[in-house]
Amino acid sequence: MTPLRRPYLAGHGDDSYRVSHYDLAVQYRPDTARLSGRAVIAAVADRRLAEVPLDFAALRAERVRLDGAPARHLHRDGKLRVRPVRPVPAGTPFVVTVEYAGKPRPVRSLWGDIGWEELTDGALVASQPVGAPSWFPCNDRPADKATYRIAVTAPSRYTVVANGGLVSRRVAGGTTTWVYDQPVPMSTYLATVQIGRYVPVRLSKGPVPQEAAVPRRLVPQFSHDFGRQPAMVQAFTRLFGPYPFPDYRVVVVDDELDVPLEAHGLSMFGANHVDGHRGWERLVAHELAHQWFGNSLTVAEWRDIWLNEGFAKYAEWLWSQESGGEPASAHAARAWATVAALPQDLKVADPGVRRMFDDRVYQRGALTLHALRHTVGDTAFFGLLREWTRTYRDRTVRTEQFEAMAHRHANRPLDKLLRAWLHEHPLPPLPSR
Repeated sequence: MTPLRRPYLAGHGDDSYRVSHYDLAVQYRPDTARLSGRAVIAAVADRRLAEVPLDFAALRAERVRLDGAPARHLHRDGKLRVRPVRPVPAGTPFVVTVEYAGKPRPVRSLWGDIGWEELTDGALVASQPVGAPSWFPCNDRPADKATYRIAVTAPSRYTVVANGGLVSRRVAGGTTTWVYDQPVPMSTYLATVQIGRYVPVRLSKGPVPQEAAVPRRLVPQFSHDFGRQPAMVQAFTRLFGPYPFPDYRVVVVDDELDVPLEAHGLSMFGANHVDGHRGWERLVAHELAHQWFGNSLTVAEWRDIWLNEGFAKYAEWLWSQESGGEPASAHAARAWATVAALPQDLKVADPGVRRMFDDRVYQRGALTLHALRHTVGDTAFFGLLREWTRTYRDRTVRTEQFEAMAHRHANRPLDKLLRAWLHEHPLPPLPSR
């Protein structure tokens, strides 16, 4: 039995209940950067609840109800604690409704400010790992996946993109309400809203529809830089298994971003990632790969973040080879030399809270996969990846589950290899053919 381990972000989320559905309705005015909203949260108590703790940051809770009745509540230190008249018994479904307002701002964290962010003209939400409470009350832990309805009202000159399929768009006066339905369970950190002055660009009608929202001035460069994305989807479908969602969308904001960011069913890029020369194509591949590794299969605990980032990094190397560039082995050799020159004080499968997003988690995670592929061979390796994505589709995953499945696909013992690459500090030698 795996020993109990303290979660990396113990102050975020609560395992005493599970959310099944979020119904979010927000109104946003970019000129004043003010937001008002209503969140209807359907959940089930996993144990007796004297209070329902929700993660909720800077916005003000104006009215709170529990199962339709006004509820006492305390909002302090990033927690909205809803207190029923009588405790909610274990196994009982309940609904919390929160009406709120204010000026959203990102959540401060070890990795900078994360969550709702004002743009020069619009807004974006990128919440990994703790930014979701910047714009709605939630149970902010990756293991608690739920379905969503997201309705956003904004001035009609703006385009709004959110998770799921667009089911309606209603114009009233000078505003438009965009309603998205997300029937596939997703984690709170992957919920997003994008508001900006964009034009639509269609990259592919099918079998996986691919569309984008792009500033008009960047459409020519974007069409070139993302022109091979449909081929990426085909390649990754062959290597990883079927694309897990109904469609895939890209948003390019008209501001610079430090890095692109993934959300459930879509990815965000900055204007600086569109250069007309495919200079950032590896990141196009990286964010696309997260739809399998991170969004469909989501880590149950943040300590296992390599299951997101190591896989997406390795997808960069695979796409390079698939598209006629350097083979994955050349990328692996270069990455190994880079990591070998750095301190050998990180365990890939348990890097520590402060180093969750250390580049060594990405690089050494990808190297782990390359070493495993070399050891078991391509047929077993890609068979493993396809079974991995099929078995845990729309679920949460842990390192131990991947190791157990890898053992089943190997024709030789893997204990030493996996222990060295995932659970020990020193960088192992890179296998060579």
